[in-house]
Amino acid sequence: MGRGGEDYGKREDLGANSSSQETFPDWARDASECEEKHQVKRQFGLSSDEVEKRRQIYGWNEFEKHEGTSIFKLILEQFNDTLVRILLAAAVISFVLAWYDGEEGGEMEITAFVEPLVIFLILIINAIVGIWQESNAEKALDALREIQSEQANVIRDGKKVSNLPAKELVPGDIVELKVGDKVPADMRLLSLISSTVRVEQGSLTGESEAVSKTVKPVPENSDIQGKKCMVFAGTTVVNGNCICLVTHTGMNTELGKVHSQIQEASQSEDDTPLKKKLNEFGEVLTMIIGLVCALVWLINVKYFLSWEYVDGWPRNFKFSFEKCTYYFEIAVALAVAAIPEGLPAVITTCLALGTRKMAQKNALVRKLPSVETLGCTTVICSDKTGTLTTNQMAVSKLIAMGSTPDTLRAFDVEGTTYNPFDGKIQGWPVGQMDANLQTVAKVAAVCNDAGVEQSGNHFVAVGMPTEAALKVFVEKMGLPEVYGSSDHADPQRCSQLWNKMEQRIATLEFDRDRKSMGVIVNSSSGRKSLLVKGAVENLLERSSFVQLLDGSIVELDACFRDSILQSLHEMSTRALRCLGFAYKEELSEFATYNGDEDHPAHQLLLNPSNYSSIESNLIFVGLVGLRDPPRREVRQAIEDCKAAGIRVMVITGDNQNTAEAICREIGVFGAHEDIKARSITGKEFMNHPAQKNHLRQSGGLLFSRAEPRHKQEIVRLLKEDGEVVAMTGDGVNDAPALKLADIGVAMGIAGTEVAKEASDMVLADDNFSTIVAAVGEGRSIYNNMKAFIRYMISSNIGEVASIFLTSALGIPEGMIPVQLLWVNLVTDGPPATALGFNPPDKDIMKKPPRRSDDSLITPWILFRYLVIGSYVGIATVGIFIIWYTHHTFLGINLSGDGHSIVTYSQLANWGQCSSWKNFSASPFTAGSQVFEFDSNPCEYFHSGKIKASTLSLSVLVAIEMFNSLNALSEDSSLLAMPPWVNPWLLLAMSVSFGLHFLILYVPFLAQVFGIVPLSLNEWLLVVAVAFPVILIDEVLKFIGRCTSGLRYARPSKLKAE
Repeated sequence: MGRGGEDYGKREDLGANSSSQETFPDWARDASECEEKHQVKRQFGLSSDEVEKRRQIYGWNEFEKHEGTSIFKLILEQFNDTLVRILLAAAVISFVLAWYDGEEGGEMEITAFVEPLVIFLILIINAIVGIWQESNAEKALDALREIQSEQANVIRDGKKVSNLPAKELVPGDIVELKVGDKVPADMRLLSLISSTVRVEQGSLTGESEAVSKTVKPVPENSDIQGKKCMVFAGTTVVNGNCICLVTHTGMNTELGKVHSQIQEASQSEDDTPLKKKLNEFGEVLTMIIGLVCALVWLINVKYFLSWEYVDGWPRNFKFSFEKCTYYFEIAVALAVAAIPEGLPAVITTCLALGTRKMAQKNALVRKLPSVETLGCTTVICSDKTGTLTTNQMAVSKLIAMGSTPDTLRAFDVEGTTYNPFDGKIQGWPVGQMDANLQTVAKVAAVCNDAGVEQSGNHFVAVGMPTEAALKVFVEKMGLPEVYGSSDHADPQRCSQLWNKMEQRIATLEFDRDRKSMGVIVNSSSGRKSLLVKGAVENLLERSSFVQLLDGSIVELDACFRDSILQSLHEMSTRALRCLGFAYKEELSEFATYNGDEDHPAHQLLLNPSNYSSIESNLIFVGLVGLRDPPRREVRQAIEDCKAAGIRVMVITGDNQNTAEAICREIGVFGAHEDIKARSITGKEFMNHPAQKNHLRQSGGLLFSRAEPRHKQEIVRLLKEDGEVVAMTGDGVNDAPALKLADIGVAMGIAGTEVAKEASDMVLADDNFSTIVAAVGEGRSIYNNMKAFIRYMISSNIGEVASIFLTSALGIPEGMIPVQLLWVNLVTDGPPATALGFNPPDKDIMKKPPRRSDDSLITPWILFRYLVIGSYVGIATVGIFIIWYTHHTFLGINLSGDGHSIVTYSQLANWGQCSSWKNFSASPFTAGSQVFEFDSNPCEYFHSGKIKASTLSLSVLVAIEMFNSLNALSEDSSLLAMPPWVNPWLLLAMSVSFGLHFLILYVPFLAQVFGIVPLSLNEWLLVVAVAFPVILIDEVLKFIGRCTSGLRYARPSKLKAE
């Protein structure tokens, strides 16, 4: 999506004027040229007629409303799934057959209708969940619209129009911005009314601090962060006021381009790896069902279609419609048996349980499938500010003056947040602050407009982050003993005391030329003092003296200046933002000034050009290094990613030096590693001749000064290369890439609503290490899902084998579709869900990520479950035959109910019963019911099969319960991983057996499902026939463990070659 990204948001019908306006680089031209180009004067603005003309060309200043997908289309999309289509076909056919049976009447009518209605219910619930998820997907665009400003102060027809609806702005409008305003459109600064204008645009550009704006043009090829003379829609003015010229509106703004990119990204969303696997499985299943159904019909065609050969040609065809529909019902039963109907519900339940586990680890999952996708993440593309770092400025180093003119003292400052109690200053003379350190504290506290306050469990900055960090630093410095103990619960006690002692009476505002801020105070000494903070080089230029440790003042010579600059250079190479502190006590013009506007000195303060002369002959006292520090947990999380085979790429809008220093500190790069080939800007990447080769480098990568389209292009190329990409971000500029990534991860605290709505997962604590924990959870969930998918599929193979054997042997139908549906949906459901609680492997984050195209079921696993399935088929059909042909089996007496014994030959040819001579069937009991066959002995193979059918169903349920124990581990024996490692599974087995007893022993339910109660001896037979499934799988697991080396050695050898 990055290619041609600069063209996003253009409208084809804007005409020639729009085209030229779109290509005119306002940021690279003088303000007067921009006015001329847009045919407007700043004093008069546009005329009403001109506004209307331009609106016809450019439209309203609002985002396009994309038509959402219609509800009808959303419903149709829910049936795109292969498994769903098979279920739908089975339900329709079942319904038709039920209707046909119903017209003939009979007791089984209610049973026949249960099956299609249950399947239809499953499909309806599935569609509702799908539609709900789809309709939530586009909320990011709505959240983006809320960022747009609602009103603007405009000059039109030579008059100032206050609170004009922002959507009425057109290119060429003259707008006044002041502190707190949300910028209504992309605009070029024409003039500054205040000495400085600063704009918070981090959510759009990724910069960690408010940006000072200028009216001077910048190079034409500047990136978005470099356009210092432009302000962008959706950003906020935090300082100053200015006059601007609207250059772009609506979809042509930078925010509008983000809107277009989100829209495009949302249209290219891919299926999750699991959904792709399940679709592939569904297609294979369709083919298998088709083949087996055709085979069943071919085997049984002789029962409903017969003919005689006359002169070598088949003649006299005889067709039995009744028998044909009977075998068609068997084919439908086969389809129902083959489809794991409960699978969608169990997957949803397991993913929902996974989201609860992740929520406990501060990862809030918004889209269920993303839980599983996390498990195969191969690349994490992380934003720097707020994710790898705290997004809270903090002082990390203090350089103070020594006891002699050639010495400096260095103090390392702990702490990474605005919490004044977070960390201490190493080597600090607690309570014994010398005069120099007291002056540093005084300047940092008083020459400061910010503060910190507690919000819940954490502290937040009020005002500029840099100044808030200085206030926190002052609290860590504490107070000299003479002012009392600094151990106090008040987070701003020290700052408040310094401000009480040095009462501010005037402020010399910061401006970009002198790069400093000063305050005039009524000092505790009784004199007026000037306290100054600002860029170290600029303060040194205007300083003539230095204050030493004991408070004495000496001249600032070249040698001392060089040593201070050397310390500044060392701190700057560590990407610290440095601020110097100075003061002045000889203020003759302000000796009697107390803030009175009539005082002659007040006139000096009204003109900012006088500030530099006032801030001259300063006494330099020290400097501090500030930064947005990395989170403590991040370094270990990066190490965990490396161990887990996950690559970390840092993509940030911040400058390159700062980003590189942070990346070295957190372990993305080595401390002394050569990173020239690994650290490039977003623009350099877009012009890179081999982008994919750059992205394929092993180890970490850094992209700085990245714009939204750069982030998208990186994500798109990684996905094209087969990577599963998790992308983190918090700003508006991150939203398109969050939408495009396999897993979009937004920040919960610092994140914008746009980023949250575009994401799949939200971090409640904004912490990178939470993502790594979530990846581990995702891997564990996937392993557990594999366990229950294998379990359910192996159960279904057994059901198919049972029906196929029934059909192939020609014996009566053992189980009806509604019974199979009950087993698939209800009886199998609890154990399959409980397998989702299997404990994670201890080395789960030591293994490389699975590939997204890895097979759910390997050839060996498939063979294993074919063997298990065959046994299930033999056991369920076998017990059916045993009941009809044996009085006892394995020493268990089965004659207690008084049923008749027939030969196997009679059972296999039951369809010819009416032609048998002297055939009779004794009545038998089942619970309180007695089944008699005096009027029609052949009914013994129809209604009389109810006991044998119940035994088959019970064996199927028992085998599947035992088989769930087999699914605890793919290869480990039950001796190594006993059932009690997952107590939920034992509970689930009890629930499933309980449900089975419910339908057996509640008369109404027994009638619906066509079954009868069993005696104790019959239950002993069920357990005896079902239990061997555990022994068979133990043997297969043993073979699997012995041959695992052979099975995995060959692929790795090939890979090595």
